Amino acid sequence: MIDLSKITYRVVVMDGNGNQYNITDYVRNLGWEEGENELSLRSSFTARNDETSKGYLSGLIRPGCLVGIFASDGGSLDGEAARGTVETWEAVEKNGANELRCTCYDGLYKLQASQENRFYPSGTGTKSAVQAIFNDWEMPQGEYKGPDVAHGKMAYNNRFLSDIIREILDDAAKKGGEPCIVREEKGYIQVLPKGGNETVYVFKEDNTQSFNQSISTADLITRVKVVGQADGDGRRSVEATVEGRTEYGIRQRIYSRGSDETVEAAKSAAQEILNNEGKIRRDMSVQSPDVPFIRKGDLAYIMSGSISGYYYVKSIRHNADACSMIMDLEYAEPEPEPEAEEEPGEDGQEKKEYQVGDTVNFHGGTHYISSYPGAKGYSARAGQARITEKDGSGGAHPWHLIHTDSASNVYGWVDDGTFD
Repeated sequence: MIDLSKITYRVVVMDGNGNQYNITDYVRNLGWEEGENELSLRSSFTARNDETSKGYLSGLIRPGCLVGIFASDGGSLDGEAARGTVETWEAVEKNGANELRCTCYDGLYKLQASQENRFYPSGTGTKSAVQAIFNDWEMPQGEYKGPDVAHGKMAYNNRFLSDIIREILDDAAKKGGEPCIVREEKGYIQVLPKGGNETVYVFKEDNTQSFNQSISTADLITRVKVVGQADGDGRRSVEATVEGRTEYGIRQRIYSRGSDETVEAAKSAAQEILNNEGKIRRDMSVQSPDVPFIRKGDLAYIMSGSISGYYYVKSIRHNADACSMIMDLEYAEPEPEPEAEEEPGEDGQEKKEYQVGDTVNFHGGTHYISSYPGAKGYSARAGQARITEKDGSGGAHPWHLIHTDSASNVYGWVDDGTFD
């Protein structure tokens, strides 16, 4: 478990010659953030522009220098939290004091700042389309764990590369691919599934400063109409209509079937639009002591009063001076599965009905980070536990347990039949 009271930071600068300087003692106003609609991580700091044995700090730190931010919890966690290249350099002299203010961006900033014209023929896979951009911009690549579906013809004119990548990945998600995020880690570009982090941090009332939850139907889509190619008069015929939660009224989107796309493929894409945008929006804003290693796209568990569940990090802002952070989150809604018929117990009797709030005896085994099929699982000891949540949508691991004694360490989603 991370000890938030022992979090420390250090800032290291590398100049164009490969020389490294630890400037932690000179730095204040240190922070970094990942915005919802941005690929690149941005960091900033203010430093005393003092004279060192190597000269004034403003002479050591110049545009193009690499800045690394590292964090430690005083124990097993010690490593890079953020990095970026100095893009904005500002030396300020005021009231006899000299300061240096710098803003840095990681390697993905090149894609946010660059426009391009790109054409992909029908049948191009997601992976090759995205990696071609990274290759053309000579960006070191790490893991690609994103989708790889066949796309229809795609043409982009005078578009920012960051927007092209996001649209390609969004189109892949509409075609059934896994939603993903793009980020730089230790200098390498990664394409990773949302919520793929191995360590999931839990935020409760006793370790969090504030929770702010909102529920909205303002952007809800309840119907998607699939239209075909235009005829000679420019009219398009309706080829399919996919209904969602129309009890909230008709809020319609049009999906235009591509010339090389079948009606069934278009209907599947329309259904994916409803899957992604036809849900009631549940957002959360959390302010808490800083956990420097949480990134945009990570999964977090929120537990406060009546609020309980997994959320994806949409954006995050770290403030090292205050040792605090603010996260904007979106609810990680479990994917529905076909309902299974109720099975009797071994003795032929009906299974016992369990309710949220019941105390049960956990048999030991595996607890999972979510109720999703394929969720990551970890070993948990047997002991008494309380049922805190039930996934009624047919999740693979439908019960959420939290241990009530020190014998067990269960804290996650478990299968039917693992407790009594």
